[in-house]
Amino acid sequence: MSKLKKILFWIVSIYLLIIVLLYFFQHKIIFQPEKLSLDYEYQFDQDFEEFFITAEDNSKLNGLHFRTSNPKGVILYFHGNRGSLKRWGKVATFFVDKQYDLVIMDYRGYGKNNGTITEQLLYADAQLFYEYVKNKYSEEKIIIYGRSLGTGIATKIAAQNKPGNLVLETPFSSMGDVTSYWFPIFPVKAVLKFKFPSDQYIKDVTCNITIYHGTKDRVVPFSLGEKLFNSCKSSDKKMIVIKGGAHNNLNEFKLYQSTIDNVLRTF
Repeated sequence: MSKLKKILFWIVSIYLLIIVLLYFFQHKIIFQPEKLSLDYEYQFDQDFEEFFITAEDNSKLNGLHFRTSNPKGVILYFHGNRGSLKRWGKVATFFVDKQYDLVIMDYRGYGKNNGTITEQLLYADAQLFYEYVKNKYSEEKIIIYGRSLGTGIATKIAAQNKPGNLVLETPFSSMGDVTSYWFPIFPVKAVLKFKFPSDQYIKDVTCNITIYHGTKDRVVPFSLGEKLFNSCKSSDKKMIVIKGGAHNNLNEFKLYQSTIDNVLRTF
């Protein structure tokens, strides 16, 4: 074998190996949970209740329900890909301080939850939490809020229900677009198990839609949030562009702080 052929052989071999690794380890790349013991006690300054919902396969799904006096509405919050309710409960209390009740769930394999995630199970579990909220509040008072990975779930749930509002922070058009951004020379869409085609689901959303995205987001590029926005058929849509905003700091910007109250009140 000539030297050139050997080089080509190793290049192709490494290329194929990376594709195989992406296929088998994509779950660990996309989902980065923090595990908690069942006896872990959450601690937040706001009034809350911890609860569990039993899925059809008898899996126990952990959630938190924050309550305020005279709430303006209720937010069903779908969090990002890293951490657990220990972290995201603190993030979400930003909205509790604004006089909104809030329900937030952990995904399978996160926090106190066991099990392995599939895309369809994520949607099914999220629908259970939507039903939980719907049984306690008027549906037009429900605000679905998704952040990062959670925007893929939030968009699907908003599409198959009739909430009052949908707010997406740092969303993506589809997981295929995100992975293609990160691995541009590999056929990741062909091996991707998690599709999250939000650009398709958002076409069926009938409520108000607001997208927040930063122009310096290095995790989910701004162009993918823009692509999702352009996929919206609803006339009640707006995209709030945070110039200089990254993936995890949008709420630090004055534009976010000055608009979020009106965004949450649009139902």
